[in-house]
Amino acid sequence: MNSIKGLIYGIVTSVTFGLIPLFTLPLMKEGMSLDSILFYRFLFATIALGIMMKVHKEPFAIKMNDLPLLVLLSTYYMVSAQFLFWGYDYMGAGVATTLHFTYPVFVTLLMLILFREKASWVTWLAIILAVYGVARLSIGGEDHKFSFFGVGIVLLSALGYAAYITTVNKSHLRTMPNRKLAFYVFVFTTLLFAGKVSVTQTLQPIPDVMSGVNLVLLAVLPTVISNITLLLAVHHIGGTMTSVLGALEPVTAVCIGAFVFGEAFTWQQGLGIAMILVAVTLIILGKPIQNTLSSVVKLIRPRHS
Repeated sequence: MNSIKGLIYGIVTSVTFGLIPLFTLPLMKEGMSLDSILFYRFLFATIALGIMMKVHKEPFAIKMNDLPLLVLLSTYYMVSAQFLFWGYDYMGAGVATTLHFTYPVFVTLLMLILFREKASWVTWLAIILAVYGVARLSIGGEDHKFSFFGVGIVLLSALGYAAYITTVNKSHLRTMPNRKLAFYVFVFTTLLFAGKVSVTQTLQPIPDVMSGVNLVLLAVLPTVISNITLLLAVHHIGGTMTSVLGALEPVTAVCIGAFVFGEAFTWQQGLGIAMILVAVTLIILGKPIQNTLSSVVKLIRPRHS
């Protein structure tokens, strides 16, 4: 029963995160700037998480030495969100979100470069497949909004998110309760966007009721709920299975782009998406794959000796 619950939570996490384009693109069509959308998204997400912590009677207190790392994490999160949304101006939403999902590849590279954690042959194979997948997505697409510049923007978004994950894993903040960590990341991210819109004077009022609904849904579903269900999924089935289920994120985004917004979808893009999903799955399941192959080799060798 716990495994079934974990699988459901993992699916909800992936599907809700993949809903970002569904709520973002209508706001952009109403003329809202990316800075305004992101500011409202994290403001409403902060309020929602604060209410949840209050309901669960979780303490808000943090240590002063946590502040620099929280600001750094918020900066990474801001860069990731800003570049992902910016990428929607240059390519289809489904493809942009799929490229963003290459962040496990960047996590592997950062761990190798910064912490000398060597990658296995499975990991390097996954990286090659991911690069090939990006190339298939970049070349020969029929969507006129697609561009190499857009690919670079969204890959920077993935790099920012990878830096966020790596910093959390390698810092003392990994012991902080996840809801509290997410709350303060959202707080400082909101403040960063508030500073940005105050300087650029790009903050816009919410144009209508439907836009307000989209902003609330953007803050609650792919921001707050996806974080909560992620914690529940990890608790029930562990991080590996939860990450594998994360492959449903780009699948959801592609379906939304194709069926809701009528974006072009070619067989080359399908092949690229497939290669990226295979690459990410190889990275996540690298150790089980190696252990299985080692066991098979041990079983075969005595028969031939």
